[in-house]
Amino acid sequence: MELSEFKKIAIQYKVIFFDAFGVLKNSKGVLPGIKDMISFLKESDIDFFVLTNDASRSPQKLVKSYHDAGITEITEEKIISSGMLVREYIHYKVHEGTIAYLGTEDSAYYLQKKNVKLLPVRDVADYDSISALVFLDEEGFSWELDLNKTLNILRKKTMPVILANTDKTYPVAKNDVSLAIGSIANMIERAARKKFIRFGKPDTQIFNYAFNYKISDASITKNDILMVGDSLATDILGGNHFGVDTCLVLTGNTSPETYNLMISSLGIVPDYVCNSVVE
Repeated sequence: MELSEFKKIAIQYKVIFFDAFGVLKNSKGVLPGIKDMISFLKESDIDFFVLTNDASRSPQKLVKSYHDAGITEITEEKIISSGMLVREYIHYKVHEGTIAYLGTEDSAYYLQKKNVKLLPVRDVADYDSISALVFLDEEGFSWELDLNKTLNILRKKTMPVILANTDKTYPVAKNDVSLAIGSIANMIERAARKKFIRFGKPDTQIFNYAFNYKISDASITKNDILMVGDSLATDILGGNHFGVDTCLVLTGNTSPETYNLMISSLGIVPDYVCNSVVE
Protein backbone atom coordinates (compact mmCIF):
# COMPACT_ATOMS: atom_id res chain seq x y z
CA MET A 1 0.00 0.00 0.00
CA GLU A 2 1.19 3.50 -0.80
CA LEU A 3 1.69 6.08 1.92
CA SER A 4 -0.78 8.94 2.40
CA GLU A 5 -0.62 12.29 4.20
CA PHE A 6 -2.55 12.17 7.45
CA LYS A 7 -4.07 15.65 7.34
CA LYS A 8 -5.53 15.03 3.89
CA ILE A 9 -7.16 11.89 5.23
CA ALA A 10 -8.36 13.36 8.54
CA ILE A 11 -10.19 16.24 6.87
CA GLN A 12 -12.66 13.71 5.39
CA TYR A 13 -13.95 12.68 8.84
CA LYS A 14 -15.88 14.23 11.72
CA VAL A 15 -14.35 12.10 14.50
CA ILE A 16 -10.91 10.52 14.92
CA PHE A 17 -10.24 7.61 17.29
CA PHE A 18 -6.53 7.58 18.17
CA ASP A 19 -4.56 4.82 19.78
CA ALA A 20 -2.15 6.26 22.37
CA PHE A 21 1.17 4.38 22.41
CA GLY A 22 2.88 4.40 19.04
CA VAL A 23 0.57 7.08 17.66
CA LEU A 24 0.53 10.01 20.09
CA LYS A 25 3.35 8.96 22.43
CA ASN A 26 5.81 6.28 23.44
CA SER A 27 7.40 5.39 26.78
CA LYS A 28 9.58 8.52 26.57
CA GLY A 29 6.62 10.90 26.24
CA VAL A 30 4.45 12.65 23.67
CA LEU A 31 5.81 12.45 20.13
CA PRO A 32 7.02 15.66 18.47
CA GLY A 33 4.38 17.55 16.50
CA ILE A 34 1.32 16.13 18.28
CA LYS A 35 0.35 19.50 19.76
CA ASP A 36 0.20 21.10 16.30
CA MET A 37 -1.78 18.15 14.93
CA ILE A 38 -4.39 18.47 17.71
CA SER A 39 -4.64 22.19 16.97
CA PHE A 40 -5.25 21.34 13.30
CA LEU A 41 -8.13 19.04 14.28
CA LYS A 42 -9.64 21.74 16.49
CA GLU A 43 -9.38 24.36 13.73
CA SER A 44 -10.98 21.91 11.28
CA ASP A 45 -13.85 21.14 13.69
CA ILE A 46 -12.86 17.46 13.89
CA ASP A 47 -13.60 15.80 17.22
CA PHE A 48 -11.28 13.13 18.61
CA PHE A 49 -10.90 10.54 21.36
CA VAL A 50 -8.04 8.39 22.60
CA LEU A 51 -8.92 4.67 22.69
CA THR A 52 -6.18 2.95 24.64
CA ASN A 53 -5.52 -0.54 25.96
CA ASP A 54 -3.43 1.08 28.69
CA ALA A 55 -4.97 0.03 32.01
CA SER A 56 -1.89 0.96 34.02
CA ARG A 57 -3.17 4.32 35.32
CA SER A 58 -6.38 6.22 35.96
CA PRO A 59 -7.70 8.62 33.28
CA GLN A 60 -6.49 11.51 35.46
CA LYS A 61 -2.94 10.20 35.31
CA LEU A 62 -3.17 9.16 31.66
CA VAL A 63 -3.78 12.76 30.60
CA LYS A 64 -0.86 14.13 32.62
CA SER A 65 1.78 13.36 29.98
CA TYR A 66 -0.25 15.29 27.40
CA HIS A 67 -0.77 18.25 29.71
CA ASP A 68 2.96 18.26 30.54
CA ALA A 69 3.56 18.65 26.78
CA GLY A 70 1.13 21.57 26.64
CA ILE A 71 -1.72 19.62 25.04
CA THR A 72 -4.60 20.60 27.29
CA GLU A 73 -7.19 19.60 24.68
CA ILE A 74 -6.70 15.96 25.70
CA THR A 75 -8.84 15.81 28.83
CA GLU A 76 -10.14 12.92 30.93
CA GLU A 77 -13.35 13.00 28.88
CA LYS A 78 -11.30 12.27 25.76
CA ILE A 79 -9.78 9.07 27.19
CA ILE A 80 -11.47 5.69 26.73
CA SER A 81 -9.37 3.02 28.43
CA SER A 82 -9.81 -0.74 28.51
CA GLY A 83 -9.53 -0.29 32.27
CA MET A 84 -12.96 1.38 32.20
CA LEU A 85 -14.45 -1.80 30.75
CA VAL A 86 -12.76 -3.87 33.43
CA ARG A 87 -14.21 -1.56 36.07
CA GLU A 88 -17.69 -2.11 34.62
CA TYR A 89 -17.20 -5.89 34.67
CA ILE A 90 -16.04 -5.80 38.30
CA HIS A 91 -19.04 -3.65 39.23
CA TYR A 92 -21.58 -6.12 37.87
CA LYS A 93 -19.83 -9.48 38.27
CA VAL A 94 -17.61 -9.44 41.39
CA HIS A 95 -19.50 -8.77 44.61
CA GLU A 96 -17.24 -9.95 47.44
CA GLY A 97 -13.95 -11.58 48.35
CA THR A 98 -10.51 -10.57 47.10
CA ILE A 99 -9.34 -9.50 43.66
CA ALA A 100 -5.72 -10.44 43.05
CA TYR A 101 -3.87 -8.48 40.40
CA LEU A 102 -0.63 -8.22 38.46
CA GLY A 103 0.34 -4.61 37.96
CA THR A 104 1.08 -1.42 39.84
CA GLU A 105 -0.94 0.17 42.63
CA ASP A 106 -1.96 2.85 40.12
CA SER A 107 -3.43 0.23 37.79
CA ALA A 108 -5.54 -1.20 40.64
CA TYR A 109 -7.58 2.02 40.43
CA TYR A 110 -9.98 0.27 38.06
CA LEU A 111 -10.66 -2.58 40.50
CA GLN A 112 -11.82 -0.56 43.49
CA LYS A 113 -15.21 -1.59 44.80
CA LYS A 114 -16.97 -1.55 48.15
CA ASN A 115 -16.77 -4.86 50.04
CA VAL A 116 -14.04 -6.17 47.73
CA LYS A 117 -10.42 -6.39 48.86
CA LEU A 118 -7.54 -5.77 46.45
CA LEU A 119 -4.22 -7.57 46.73
CA PRO A 120 -1.18 -7.75 44.46
CA VAL A 121 -0.43 -11.39 43.66
CA ARG A 122 2.74 -11.31 45.76
CA ASP A 123 0.66 -10.66 48.92
CA VAL A 124 -1.92 -13.40 48.35
CA ALA A 125 -1.78 -16.07 51.06
CA ASP A 126 -5.33 -17.47 51.09
CA TYR A 127 -6.14 -18.74 47.61
CA ASP A 128 -9.71 -19.68 48.61
CA SER A 129 -10.62 -16.03 49.26
CA ILE A 130 -9.81 -14.92 45.70
CA SER A 131 -12.89 -13.99 43.65
CA ALA A 132 -11.04 -12.92 40.49
CA LEU A 133 -7.54 -12.40 39.13
CA VAL A 134 -6.71 -9.48 36.83
CA PHE A 135 -3.73 -8.87 34.52
CA LEU A 136 -3.38 -5.07 34.48
CA ASP A 137 0.17 -4.03 33.65
CA GLU A 138 3.59 -5.53 32.94
CA GLU A 139 5.18 -3.54 35.77
CA GLY A 140 4.82 -3.70 39.55
CA PHE A 141 5.66 -7.36 40.12
CA SER A 142 8.41 -9.97 39.82
CA TRP A 143 8.31 -11.65 36.43
CA GLU A 144 9.75 -14.81 37.98
CA LEU A 145 8.25 -15.12 41.45
CA ASP A 146 4.83 -13.56 40.89
CA LEU A 147 4.18 -15.17 37.52
CA ASN A 148 4.95 -18.59 38.93
CA LYS A 149 2.66 -17.84 41.87
CA THR A 150 -0.08 -16.72 39.47
CA LEU A 151 0.22 -19.97 37.53
CA ASN A 152 -0.17 -22.03 40.69
CA ILE A 153 -3.11 -19.97 41.93
CA LEU A 154 -4.90 -20.67 38.64
CA ARG A 155 -4.10 -24.39 38.88
CA LYS A 156 -5.64 -24.61 42.33
CA LYS A 157 -8.62 -22.22 42.14
CA THR A 158 -11.37 -21.70 39.58
CA MET A 159 -12.28 -18.01 39.14
CA PRO A 160 -12.74 -15.35 36.45
CA VAL A 161 -9.36 -14.28 35.03
CA ILE A 162 -9.41 -10.89 33.33
CA LEU A 163 -6.91 -9.37 30.90
CA ALA A 164 -7.24 -5.59 30.90
CA ASN A 165 -4.74 -4.94 28.11
CA THR A 166 -4.48 -7.24 25.10
CA ASP A 167 -1.37 -5.50 23.69
CA LYS A 168 1.48 -7.95 23.19
CA THR A 169 4.14 -5.25 22.78
CA TYR A 170 4.38 -1.50 23.15
CA PRO A 171 6.79 0.96 21.51
CA VAL A 172 9.56 2.45 23.63
CA ALA A 173 11.52 4.19 20.86
CA LYS A 174 11.39 4.65 17.09
CA ASN A 175 12.57 1.11 16.30
CA ASP A 176 12.20 -0.69 19.63
CA VAL A 177 9.35 -2.37 21.49
CA SER A 178 8.96 -4.11 24.85
CA LEU A 179 6.77 -6.98 25.96
CA ALA A 180 3.35 -5.90 27.24
CA ILE A 181 1.00 -7.63 29.66
CA GLY A 182 -0.91 -9.26 26.79
CA SER A 183 2.09 -11.44 25.94
CA ILE A 184 2.52 -12.43 29.57
CA ALA A 185 -1.16 -13.30 29.95
CA ASN A 186 -1.11 -15.38 26.75
CA MET A 187 1.78 -17.43 28.13
CA ILE A 188 0.08 -18.02 31.50
CA GLU A 189 -3.24 -18.83 29.81
CA ARG A 190 -1.65 -21.60 27.78
CA ALA A 191 0.34 -22.96 30.72
CA ALA A 192 -2.68 -22.93 33.07
CA ARG A 193 -5.05 -24.29 30.40
CA LYS A 194 -7.61 -21.64 31.27
CA LYS A 195 -9.64 -19.22 29.16
CA PHE A 196 -9.25 -15.56 30.10
CA ILE A 197 -11.76 -12.71 29.70
CA ARG A 198 -10.26 -10.00 27.50
CA PHE A 199 -10.98 -6.28 27.27
CA GLY A 200 -9.58 -3.70 24.87
CA LYS A 201 -8.86 -3.63 21.16
CA PRO A 202 -9.42 -5.58 18.92
CA ASP A 203 -12.65 -6.38 20.81
CA THR A 204 -15.37 -4.01 19.59
CA GLN A 205 -16.66 -3.31 23.11
CA ILE A 206 -14.26 -0.38 23.56
CA PHE A 207 -15.39 1.09 20.20
CA ASN A 208 -19.04 0.69 21.19
CA TYR A 209 -18.33 2.45 24.48
CA ALA A 210 -16.76 5.41 22.65
CA PHE A 211 -19.46 5.53 19.99
CA ASN A 212 -22.45 5.26 22.33
CA TYR A 213 -21.28 7.23 25.37
CA LYS A 214 -18.71 9.77 24.20
CA ILE A 215 -19.86 11.19 20.86
CA SER A 216 -22.37 13.94 21.59
CA ASP A 217 -23.52 14.54 18.00
CA ALA A 218 -26.29 11.98 17.37
CA SER A 219 -26.06 12.53 13.59
CA ILE A 220 -22.56 11.03 13.39
CA THR A 221 -22.42 7.54 11.89
CA LYS A 222 -19.60 5.03 11.57
CA ASN A 223 -18.90 6.46 8.11
CA ASP A 224 -17.80 9.68 9.84
CA ILE A 225 -15.18 7.99 12.07
CA LEU A 226 -11.54 7.11 11.41
CA MET A 227 -9.55 4.78 13.70
CA VAL A 228 -5.81 5.55 13.76
CA GLY A 229 -3.36 3.05 15.24
CA ASP A 230 0.10 1.53 15.00
CA SER A 231 -0.89 -2.13 15.44
CA LEU A 232 -2.60 -4.22 12.79
CA ALA A 233 -3.72 -6.91 15.23
CA THR A 234 -5.42 -4.57 17.72
CA ASP A 235 -6.14 -1.07 16.35
CA ILE A 236 -6.75 -1.88 12.70
CA LEU A 237 -8.44 -5.24 13.22
CA GLY A 238 -10.66 -3.74 15.91
CA GLY A 239 -11.62 -0.78 13.73
CA ASN A 240 -12.34 -3.07 10.79
CA HIS A 241 -14.55 -5.29 12.95
CA PHE A 242 -16.42 -2.26 14.28
CA GLY A 243 -17.04 -1.03 10.76
CA VAL A 244 -15.10 2.24 10.66
CA ASP A 245 -12.31 3.29 8.31
CA THR A 246 -8.80 2.66 9.58
CA CYS A 247 -5.38 4.28 9.21
CA LEU A 248 -2.13 2.51 10.09
CA VAL A 249 0.75 4.74 11.22
CA LEU A 250 4.38 3.63 11.23
CA THR A 251 5.59 5.28 14.45
CA GLY A 252 5.11 2.31 16.77
CA ASN A 253 4.62 -1.44 16.52
CA THR A 254 4.60 -1.54 12.70
CA SER A 255 7.76 -0.38 10.96
CA PRO A 256 8.13 1.38 7.59
CA GLU A 257 10.32 -1.48 6.37
CA THR A 258 7.83 -4.28 7.05
CA TYR A 259 4.32 -2.85 6.93
CA ASN A 260 3.44 -4.16 3.46
CA LEU A 261 4.71 -7.62 4.37
CA MET A 262 2.76 -7.56 7.65
CA ILE A 263 -0.46 -6.48 5.91
CA SER A 264 -0.04 -9.25 3.35
CA SER A 265 0.87 -11.99 5.83
CA LEU A 266 -1.79 -11.14 8.43
CA GLY A 267 -4.53 -10.27 5.96
CA ILE A 268 -5.49 -7.24 8.09
CA VAL A 269 -5.91 -4.38 5.65
CA PRO A 270 -6.19 -0.71 6.68
CA ASP A 271 -7.87 1.85 4.47
CA TYR A 272 -4.82 4.12 4.68
CA VAL A 273 -1.17 4.00 5.74
CA CYS A 274 0.73 7.09 6.95
CA ASN A 275 4.25 7.58 8.23
CA SER A 276 2.80 9.39 11.24
CA VAL A 277 -0.06 11.67 12.28
CA VAL A 278 2.19 14.73 12.04
CA GLU A 279 3.41 14.37 8.44
